[in-house]
Amino acid sequence: MDEKTETRERILEAAGRRFEHYGYNKTTMSEIAADLKMSTGNLYRFYPSKLDIAEAFARAHECEEDTMMEQVVSSGGSAGERLREFHRVVLEHTFNMIDHSKKIFELAQAISRERPAYSNRRLAAERVYLERILRDGIAEGLFAPNDNLNELAEMIQCATMKFRYPQLYNCYRIDMLRRELEGTMDLLFKGLLKR
Repeated sequence: MDEKTETRERILEAAGRRFEHYGYNKTTMSEIAADLKMSTGNLYRFYPSKLDIAEAFARAHECEEDTMMEQVVSSGGSAGERLREFHRVVLEHTFNMIDHSKKIFELAQAISRERPAYSNRRLAAERVYLERILRDGIAEGLFAPNDNLNELAEMIQCATMKFRYPQLYNCYRIDMLRRELEGTMDLLFKGLLKR
């Protein structure tokens, strides 16, 4: 690993500690720099803004999410079971992450508000997994054929948006969210099933 990459990782670790302890809004670039015993000017050479650090911090956690989604999609079972499990796992993962650290919720809000392209890119990546499940369901004869799986995956995302973004459910208990997700999935299945 080269020195520049190593420094970027050190910055993300220091910023992550601050974000988790003090929150995104109360963390400053100068505090991150002081934690690293570097000048604020030097910190700006690596990341032009605190929001750039926050986005890089979020990107560093994408691998964990992608691995989790890939495991569900590649697991055994019918496409219907995997579609339900996919949404359950996404809900549980996000809920537990936010429940573990309320300050991460602040970071998620800032990124979704200030960097919608980041959120759109993550949704597009998730649609790839959903398309695979849908394609399998059609091949199994479970789901009705569809010529535009990307659009169908997008509509499923719209219907399940509440369970993906803590901004939409932060006042609910996990048992309530599980019940609502199950009901939503029941409705979706009625529309997806081959007649």
